[in-house]
Amino acid sequence: MLFIITTPTKKCNLLGENILTFLEIFFSSSQIEDFVLKYVQKSGGFMLKTCDIIDEKNKILRQVSEEVTFPLTKEDKKNIKLMEEYLVNSQIEELAEKYDLRPGMGMSAVQIGVLKRYIVIVMEVTTEDDDEQVFDTYVVINPKIVSNSEEKIYVEDGEGCLSINRETTGIVPRFARCTVEGYDMDGKKIRIRAREELSIAFQHEIDHLNGILFIDHIDPKDPFKGKDIYRPI
Repeated sequence: MLFIITTPTKKCNLLGENILTFLEIFFSSSQIEDFVLKYVQKSGGFMLKTCDIIDEKNKILRQVSEEVTFPLTKEDKKNIKLMEEYLVNSQIEELAEKYDLRPGMGMSAVQIGVLKRYIVIVMEVTTEDDDEQVFDTYVVINPKIVSNSEEKIYVEDGEGCLSINRETTGIVPRFARCTVEGYDMDGKKIRIRAREELSIAFQHEIDHLNGILFIDHIDPKDPFKGKDIYRPI
């Protein structure tokens, strides 16, 4: 499990009130946070970092992931939690900067070296009325796209990926809308209708499960092919 310690209350829960009081006499708040993180890691905790995400050079990303059987293993549940926590923290500017997390909206199991068909998507849905960032989280086991729109779109600023650590240019055509079916962590069937950015995220992550990277969709001879046909977002 990932522990991000940001308040005295949470610190007390981990270290005890007396230890915390002692530390605050000699160390700054940021030094205490770093100490707590190291303590957690030594005692069995783990924080997923950007460097833990597999790079495109690793051939495992070109393999097709296997169907998951239920119930989920403890290891799979742990992996899903780590993936979710990374995606949330990477979209919170303060935490992303502090722990050097590359911002990401989605992740597939293969990106952390697990050839199983599950994905996690964390989409920010914060509004002006919210006091803090708000996220919708989608965890889908054995996902598949069962229907899609005829209309196609593309990310105008260019699609990105946590496993692609280089600059890329070109249009990646995606369905503007798609319906995804799969299972939740308890093995119950779920159905999600996705539009726009969320639709792109699902297509991107499901591609990973089939050994496909977004760069595969870019025409090498004409990277901006379809610019006048597809709608940018």
